[in-house]
Amino acid sequence: MAKGYKSKKRGAGRHVQLPEWLMQTEAWSTLPLGPRCLYVEMKRRYTGSNNGNLMLSHREAAVLLCVSKNTIGPYFRELETRGFISTKVSHCLGPSGIGKTTRWVLTEYPTADLKPAKKTFAAWRVKTKAPPKKGDTTYL
Repeated sequence: MAKGYKSKKRGAGRHVQLPEWLMQTEAWSTLPLGPRCLYVEMKRRYTGSNNGNLMLSHREAAVLLCVSKNTIGPYFRELETRGFISTKVSHCLGPSGIGKTTRWVLTEYPTADLKPAKKTFAAWRVKTKAPPKKGDTTYL
């Protein structure tokens, strides 16, 4: 006799959820692959109560995404520019000489200190060139 498919399930484990409304924004639909992967890795670290205290260094992110540590910096900047993440505490060299990594905020969720979600990525738009003015004789 076959057992049901839920016979050994004790919880499906953690997962990363990308809501449809987020993926329909212009900021997400035009986002390159590298920053998308980085955002998924950052969401993996979100537990529901640690927003604003997410720690992910450039070196660790580079290892997770299998890219050079020089490649990962523009990925973080792209996510910040589009409004998906923001910095709560910037990186610094601690008093004992040990570096401290940046603490990130996912703008999709409220922060741990109960500030509401900003969702600044929803207002982001692609910058387009202005159409040439009437009578303009210069050519590109």
